[in-house]
Amino acid sequence: MTTPLPTCPLPATRDAPDATEDACWAAVAARDPVADGRFVYAVRTTGVYCRPGCGARTPRRANVGFYGTPTAARAAGFRPCLRCRPDAPPLAARHAAAVASACRRIEAAAEPPALAALARAASLSPFHFHRVFKGITGVTPKAYAAAVRAGRLAASLPEAGTVTEAAYAAGYGTAGRFYAAAGPRLGMAPGVFRKGGAGVAIRFSVATCALGFVLVAATERGLCAILLGDDPEGPVRDLHARFPRAAITRDEAGFAAHVAEVAAFVAAPQGGLALPLDIGGTAFQQRVWEALRAIPAGETATYTDIAREIGRPAAVRAVALACAANAHAVAIPCHRVVRADGALSGYRWGVARKAALLARERTPVAEDGEGPDPA
Repeated sequence: MTTPLPTCPLPATRDAPDATEDACWAAVAARDPVADGRFVYAVRTTGVYCRPGCGARTPRRANVGFYGTPTAARAAGFRPCLRCRPDAPPLAARHAAAVASACRRIEAAAEPPALAALARAASLSPFHFHRVFKGITGVTPKAYAAAVRAGRLAASLPEAGTVTEAAYAAGYGTAGRFYAAAGPRLGMAPGVFRKGGAGVAIRFSVATCALGFVLVAATERGLCAILLGDDPEGPVRDLHARFPRAAITRDEAGFAAHVAEVAAFVAAPQGGLALPLDIGGTAFQQRVWEALRAIPAGETATYTDIAREIGRPAAVRAVALACAANAHAVAIPCHRVVRADGALSGYRWGVARKAALLARERTPVAEDGEGPDPA
């Protein structure tokens, strides 16, 4: 007599206490990769066991049984599928390991490795590797290599004999390529960065706004800081602490229009801010800040949501630190990030301001364009 195949090893759920076998079969029929690693299915007619996401032709339901582990399937006399390799780690884990290995290779190389070489080492096609790498890290291999080179440059500039020496040491093949990329990466000219930012000209002005006082500061590239405070001198101290070696000057007249636009944006943040930003920051911080700017006005996301959005689900604490490092209040809306339980916390300018900004974003703009009354 034929030994019956086992039933699905998945636990029952509150909504479907008796349908676990149907759930397993549904995962197999859909070739659901999410179920990989949770169980394997065995086919009596072929003697083979597979992952739920295997790309082989779907067998007849009557010939299929389910095992909690590959070991259990082998003990029952089945052999592993050569196509989906169910004894190997799940595909997601293999991809993560391949990307981690590629990152280490990029970091160790004097010059960025070619995409084809990285893909070959991962046993993937260049196209597939590129897609997997971006899906996991949130950036392309080329962008990751550029960030690595920029990090080397930032570390070597203060100690290098010349900027050119630092450029070649960081892996830039030509001086032209280095100068084309260095400014956006460093947030200032390489020579200025090498001197610790000394000589960078920053103009600023402070004015009242709906949430107290707002300081607006800019370099020649754009706004480098939008800071809030309870008094006019607090943001000024913050600005000097952030740029201790810059040439900072107050320019009330020249910044009147900029400050007015930012103050109006604080009062009615549903719209956009057209002023250019000089953001700076590390490659990781810039990815976090870009994700923050994608959150619609009046809506919120958790730190975990942002970590997933940038392809770094385990980097929740690093996301929180990037939010704390944001110097562009409202323009980069870190006030839209909340804790996992929905509580408001972690806003450098105070939880009360965070709540007020979210309330303003959720309040329709008045017909005269002035927005809601100040809080």
